[in-house]
Amino acid sequence: MSGRAVVVGGASGIGAATARALAEASYAVTVADLDIGAAESVAAGLPGAGHLGRRCDVTEEAEVDAVLTEAGTGGELVAVVNSAGTSTLGLLTELDEAEFRRVTDVCLHGAFLVLKHAGRHLADGGAICSLTSLNARQAAVGFGPYCASKAGLAMLTQVAALELAPRRVRVNAVSPGLVDTPLTAPAMDFPGVRDDYLANTPLGRAGTDAEVADAVLFTLRTPWLTGEVLDLNGGAHLRAYPDVHGHVMRALTSAPDGPD
Repeated sequence: MSGRAVVVGGASGIGAATARALAEASYAVTVADLDIGAAESVAAGLPGAGHLGRRCDVTEEAEVDAVLTEAGTGGELVAVVNSAGTSTLGLLTELDEAEFRRVTDVCLHGAFLVLKHAGRHLADGGAICSLTSLNARQAAVGFGPYCASKAGLAMLTQVAALELAPRRVRVNAVSPGLVDTPLTAPAMDFPGVRDDYLANTPLGRAGTDAEVADAVLFTLRTPWLTGEVLDLNGGAHLRAYPDVHGHVMRALTSAPDGPD
């Protein structure tokens, strides 16, 4: 067994795929998620032994601390992955403050809490990987709080890499482009959105959650890699960001009840 790993936001999408990849690599995995039922279900379906499902709301420091304290008992915690995320769509001049805070609380403040307590409880020589986004480097109309959060997380990754290096704890991030997950699914229902993404992706397709999980595992197991924000987007960072807001607004204007 490779030791214990915690996947925060591990109950679905990239998080669940990462939990499976870690289990297949012989880690004992704690699947932590706001949805405790889904976390326990994912943990129960993983290959191998020692897997746990735990509730974790990344906006509540006590819950983040509890999960990582438990995982770190006995000095066995060697890897932490933060895949928790949420988003919204709205122009900055129209966006409700509470909605802005909701996104940044999960994607930036929550990421800070995971980094803080992972840094406290990881064994020396352990590793952390956060999931950022193509939006960490590409601005997008209507994605203000998400873009700001992911860009902030990219910089937090580098700061944490510096601060934790004396204990040989490595801190990296993987920055995916379009991947079909529950987070991206609502936008894909609008006409033109997927086509625009693919037209701006040189390799011409969306990624898979398993491909992202493989990249996460690479960062966790590469001993001379730290402070890296790894672009994984089929080359999408080389082109323009899709006009998601425009496609959505046109669809809503032409069909007031929204897409089928």
